[in-house]
Amino acid sequence: MLAPVGMSMALIVTAASIYAFSPRPVPPLAETRIPIDNMQLTTIERTDAGIVVAGELGSILVSADDGQTWTKAALSQDRQALITRVVFADGKRGLALGHEGWILRSEDGGLHWQEANFSERNGEPLMSARQLPSGDWLAIGAFGQVLRSTDDGRSWSPDALPDLSDWHLNDIASSADGRHWLIVGEAGTVLRSDNGGSNWAIVPPFYNGSLYGAAHLGGERWVAYGMRGNVFTSADGGDSWQAARIPAPVSIYGHALLPGGELLLVGQGGMVLSSKDGGRHFDIANREGRASLTDIALAGDGRWLLSSDGGLQVRSPSPAPRNTQDGATE
Repeated sequence: MLAPVGMSMALIVTAASIYAFSPRPVPPLAETRIPIDNMQLTTIERTDAGIVVAGELGSILVSADDGQTWTKAALSQDRQALITRVVFADGKRGLALGHEGWILRSEDGGLHWQEANFSERNGEPLMSARQLPSGDWLAIGAFGQVLRSTDDGRSWSPDALPDLSDWHLNDIASSADGRHWLIVGEAGTVLRSDNGGSNWAIVPPFYNGSLYGAAHLGGERWVAYGMRGNVFTSADGGDSWQAARIPAPVSIYGHALLPGGELLLVGQGGMVLSSKDGGRHFDIANREGRASLTDIALAGDGRWLLSSDGGLQVRSPSPAPRNTQDGATE
């Protein structure tokens, strides 16, 4: 009696083994979704590859369809450090800057990145960089940090600017022709160059708070923006500055200059401000949610693509107020 039972058990085990190791079709894995709408994003740019965003844990993402779908860029080194800004000299060549003095370099619009600088002993972030007319790159950051590259961003060395303290430096901006430059930073720090960045001079202080960015509006007109709604304009190339009229005291972190000359500023509280008079007066163009908007780029159809500490936001420009028959607006 035991023999038949043993034989049956052996057959069962054999059949189970054959089934376990037999080839079977594997169902496709569900596509992993990149949580672009729930990430800390610090910067956004348009390149020949599409829209490039970056931020938390060294993430760099690229969209070739104006933000509909995203792919991860390829990095030669993944340091997991926050990326503070991506900047491009043209549609293909650009840099990504981050904490620990991290610099990555791309030659294909942001699809692939090679590490060019990293400092494990100095954890201070780099905040902005630009390529000067000479071909040199200048990078700036926390505590007055300045780096220079003379080989198109492949290697970097410490540099210095005249009369500079250890205040944080947040942005470097230029005129369209590359002749006039501004560097802005903490404690109202402003440096100016009128010869393509070859020489720099301190602008006499006109504000004692932090400035986060600057933009050239054409001709002799500049705008600089920063903490608590402090925005300043200059109509004489940066010699003198006047406070702009701002409707809300929110800190401003980024800007976009539209083809028609309209200036958009983005910042705290989901706020988008607009000026159509060269930065002298601003109105609220759009306000949604509570996220801090960090940067802005334009989609091909005119929509606003906004990086924020709460992920990517896509908004349509608000319609202009309509005039009623009695001349009032609604």
